[in-house]
Amino acid sequence: MFEKIITQLKAKFGAQIILKEEIEGLQPACYIDPSKLVEVCEYLHGEPTLYFDFLANITAVDQGAAAAAYTLVYHLTSMPHKLQLVLKINLPYELDQETLPTVPSVHTIWRTADWHEREAFDLMGIFFTGHPDLRRILLPDDWEGYPLRKDYQEAALYHGIPIK
Repeated sequence: MFEKIITQLKAKFGAQIILKEEIEGLQPACYIDPSKLVEVCEYLHGEPTLYFDFLANITAVDQGAAAAAYTLVYHLTSMPHKLQLVLKINLPYELDQETLPTVPSVHTIWRTADWHEREAFDLMGIFFTGHPDLRRILLPDDWEGYPLRKDYQEAALYHGIPIK
């Protein structure tokens, strides 16, 4: 079934839409260009033969300094067609903690993206353009840094309270 979905994506957007395929393992995945994320997701949600009506999860992964990238992993499900798809995008490391990697939000396609994107913003420092309420969801508003990044340096104190 994965190949059918990939074929439909290539027919709609051209062969260059798929940057890489991972067909090994339990959940085959495909990488796409981050600039095409919303367009591809709108198609996957709106195309009647696919109708990916459920965004189960968005996971942000820090690939480390050697890869110099963050990966966003979108787990999509089509309940009516009993299909699953893992969509991935790579975002380059930024040079400093103040410049956040940026990707468009998909909250207008799947409302569940609201919470997943806020979590990725809060813990990994991924900025989702167009998100209606992008603020911390788990950590205090004045928390410094992004604790799931591999280069995160944990502070010894938070407001005078030891946290180590």
